[in-house]
Amino acid sequence: MATKLDSAIFEAPVRPDLIHTVVVAQMAARRAGSAATKNRALVSGGGRKPFKQKGTGRARAGTIRAAQWSGGGVVFGPQPRSYTQRIPKKVRKAAMRSALSLRNREGRIKVVDSFELSDTKTKLMAERLRELGVEDALIVTAERDQRLELAGRNLPRVRVLPVAGLNVRDIVARENLVLTREAADAIVERLR
Repeated sequence: MATKLDSAIFEAPVRPDLIHTVVVAQMAARRAGSAATKNRALVSGGGRKPFKQKGTGRARAGTIRAAQWSGGGVVFGPQPRSYTQRIPKKVRKAAMRSALSLRNREGRIKVVDSFELSDTKTKLMAERLRELGVEDALIVTAERDQRLELAGRNLPRVRVLPVAGLNVRDIVARENLVLTREAADAIVERLR
């Protein structure tokens, strides 16, 4: 079970600033950005001048849909937008190496030859994790494994991901990292 991990990837300097930057960007990208209000152009009605310009003693008004009127448009309200932040590829890779190195330094990475279950059962997944001595874990496989995903999706503190879906937020969100040997090699290949 003890496997030598690549020191360039799993023993890199830990950069909390990069980890934070990438996690914030990931969280921001998940936002819908669909909040919207109607401004005076979008509110229906208000096409004609409500009363004449002069002679009434009231303040001049061009539309009943101005912001100060009841039922009027909102000034500077939110409009649909994207919250995504652009993170350079080098920064993303450095943050991933940093997060992996942090888990390795804490001794929270377990490498197994294979992580296979005889059946797609949550109970079997829980037993296998208990054997490894972990409860809160991110399980990383080389390729997408639907059986493992189905077996683990009902465990609240377990996430199963392929190497292609591995990200900084999931690494720091889980206490332990369980890697298959092929996944460890694929991570090294991806982060070189």
